[in-house]
Amino acid sequence: MSTFTPKNILITGAAGFIAFHVANRLVRNYPDYKIVVLDKLDYCSNLKNLLPSNYSLNFKFVKGDICSADLVNYILINENIDTIMHFAAQTHVDNSFGNSFAFTKNNIYGTHVLLEACKVTGQIKRFIHVSTDEVCGETGEDAAVGNHEASQLLPTNPYSATKAGAEMLVMAYDRSYGLPMITTRVNNVYGPNQFPEKLIPKFILLAMRGKTLPIHGDGTNMRSYLYCEDVAEAFEVVLHKGEVGHVYNIGTMEERRVTDVAIDICNLFNMDPEKSIQFVENRPFNDQRYFIDVQKLKNLGWSEKTTWEEGLKKTMEWYMSNPDWWGDVSSALIPHPRMLMMSSGNGADK
Repeated sequence: MSTFTPKNILITGAAGFIAFHVANRLVRNYPDYKIVVLDKLDYCSNLKNLLPSNYSLNFKFVKGDICSADLVNYILINENIDTIMHFAAQTHVDNSFGNSFAFTKNNIYGTHVLLEACKVTGQIKRFIHVSTDEVCGETGEDAAVGNHEASQLLPTNPYSATKAGAEMLVMAYDRSYGLPMITTRVNNVYGPNQFPEKLIPKFILLAMRGKTLPIHGDGTNMRSYLYCEDVAEAFEVVLHKGEVGHVYNIGTMEERRVTDVAIDICNLFNMDPEKSIQFVENRPFNDQRYFIDVQKLKNLGWSEKTTWEEGLKKTMEWYMSNPDWWGDVSSALIPHPRMLMMSSGNGADK
């Protein structure tokens, strides 16, 4: 197995949830790599997330939009970038039902701008594109084997459709221009610092306030949740050991129904689930299950290390210690949030 050693890495969306864990990890573990991060600091991004890296000599932050071709080209040339890890995206499914054009712009057009810059500069040795398990659509409830990397793309909502569209562009630039692409598809990720529009931080913050936890539909939907540090380690492995032209699933084989997640959080706060869970109207389409096969990534040497109980406890403790990290998030804590006033996301936060 050959190992790739980057020199100058551009990480897009690096003030967003998954990407900041990856950026901080690489800055800390590889002082010989220069890490340049690009983020436009949208509502689900927070510059405070990058504080651990701020005073490191191998770290540089640029505020800007991946949709700006001039800026992207300038960074690639000026910083002599040889590796791109592309996390920047609009990621919240609920928002995509009410504001889908912003998803097309950021997720498809933004990716296209990056790819074209790679083609024009001709200096990129690795482009790691961050996608989602949702591009493959629903997995059958009876399926014992998860979607593998060659599964057909069958997105079911505007968010996953734009991520599938971005994957098609990545594949096309690989085939047409020989760009060295690697695609990753990630399960739901949770942990400290996540913007509370997502299920787990939303439920934790509501529980901290003694409020009911709203569940869409009947709560039987299955999801797989992977702790953020395990995901950051997975990206470290893909960066160094991933093969060009390949897709890697990043996830866990453990699945939980939304009701189970709510009950576990109620138990952490000594709340009665019978009184604390509220079933609300479902979203327009709510996939019953996503299930992916992660054997290919395990073959590179990665394995999940954090148990659900341990990760959930760490996450709860962080929010208890940092209740005001995101400021006023009351609009994100309602059952069906719509961040319409904050329309163009750039912090990958699946």
